[in-house]
Amino acid sequence: MKIAVITPLFSRSTELMQTLTSTFSEVKHNADNTLKTKADLIAFLQDVDGAIVGREKIDDEILRACPKLKILSRYGVGLDNLDLEAMKKRGVELGWTGGTNSNSVAEITLSFMLSLSRNLHVATTLLKQHIWKVNGGSELKGKTIGLFGFGNIAKRVVELLAPFHCNILVYNRTQDEQEALKYSITYTSKERIIEEADIISIHLPLTPESENLFSTHEFKVMKKSAFIINTARGGIIDEEALKVALKTGEIAGAGLEAFLVEPPQDWELIDLPNLVCTPHLGGNSKESILAMGYSCIDHLKAFFIH
Repeated sequence: MKIAVITPLFSRSTELMQTLTSTFSEVKHNADNTLKTKADLIAFLQDVDGAIVGREKIDDEILRACPKLKILSRYGVGLDNLDLEAMKKRGVELGWTGGTNSNSVAEITLSFMLSLSRNLHVATTLLKQHIWKVNGGSELKGKTIGLFGFGNIAKRVVELLAPFHCNILVYNRTQDEQEALKYSITYTSKERIIEEADIISIHLPLTPESENLFSTHEFKVMKKSAFIINTARGGIIDEEALKVALKTGEIAGAGLEAFLVEPPQDWELIDLPNLVCTPHLGGNSKESILAMGYSCIDHLKAFFIH
């Protein structure tokens, strides 16, 4: 079997590549991150039987051009970049395990909450400019946290927040009362969370329903002291509306891990002092890189060998 590794993060891991090549003799990788277009992806995948894919978009046009392809093993947790209906139609299996990087993303979410609440990002920037300004912000303890989505990552965020004794409100498509008791959360409406939350944290896939879920109206309704955090997918927050809200003080600050275009192009947004931002690294701790990678390998082995 011939295997292609599209995602550069897997490709650059010596440990993962050695493990993969010890099982499959023909493996090609994308360590230099040279696959920039759909034509590049088609050329890379045309002669392979299986592939490890990250956030690269795989649609029906690519699948149609790669008839040998039998399985896509997803490196990561979201599936919004894969055309699942086209895969089913063309008989391409999905190898995927949810939750493999949950702790990694949850830790970044918590770090955003602490940095924004305690004003660490602004204080650090000012001190590096040789400006001594003491503003310690507010404690996270006892605050009202609003979570949009309640999958593996959001659940881990709740666990990490336990010592802070926060009031946690959750907006989710489904409501499991047993989980509500287990995690001490309250399911409620989008409107209540937007009005009451001190911090809103997004843990949703990007869908037509979640696109621009937070825009001008939502920022106007939020508390002026509130923060919003997105460690999920770009496009859920309207970045233009967010920029206005941050510049005018409609909300106190934001933390962004994901952007509509990556790398982002709007440096006016990135340069705002009340924005904490990272280059979509939340799920890429050393531990999660290996966990996601070994999950991909296990799915390929299960499909081709067992």
